[in-house]
Amino acid sequence: MLTLHSFTFSPIQENTYLLFNEQKQCIIIDPGCYFPEERETVKAFISAKGLVPVYLLNTHCHLDHVFGNKFIAETFGLTLHIHPLEKEVLAFAPASGLMWNMPFDNYQGEFVWLAETSKITVGEEELEILFTPGHSPGSISFYSAKQGFIISGDVLFQGSIGRTDLPGGNHATLLQSIREKILNLPDQTIVYSGHGAPTTIGQERKQNPFLI
Repeated sequence: MLTLHSFTFSPIQENTYLLFNEQKQCIIIDPGCYFPEERETVKAFISAKGLVPVYLLNTHCHLDHVFGNKFIAETFGLTLHIHPLEKEVLAFAPASGLMWNMPFDNYQGEFVWLAETSKITVGEEELEILFTPGHSPGSISFYSAKQGFIISGDVLFQGSIGRTDLPGGNHATLLQSIREKILNLPDQTIVYSGHGAPTTIGQERKQNPFLI
């Protein structure tokens, strides 16, 4: 079983997710820790739980989801895993940070490319990768069929969907991703989004005004 713990970081209020199993192996998804105290919060949690980080994953590479990439990679000796189409988005992130008056040091290192045929395996647990572009050209979501949850990045929110006015965004593509890759999951599947509270597939199928 994977245990999920979330943090909400930075003035942009981004959700950072840590998943860990009984053997203390840990997956870090979208580290948005911007301020030094936020980075220490993540480090202290990992230390207190005795976790060993083994994966650093990004659903996509907009600035608020990558603030902590460099810190996490250097602190725990991890290589960043992203979809290949997000490499240019990541490269642009520091310029976006300057526009938001939030400068930061970008990740520098090798990449592991993730595709929809890839899987993230930790012990006996597995996350499927769903290619869900639209908000960003290489957005991916991480789905656990066994435990009934999906980490969707900024694709789907409680009562809303991701914005598509940023470079590489496409509204029609986003709606297609949601309808073909996410809404066909079981109703009880919990959706952990990049911002805001969790929701379920059933709730969004019935009540999300962008999808009805």
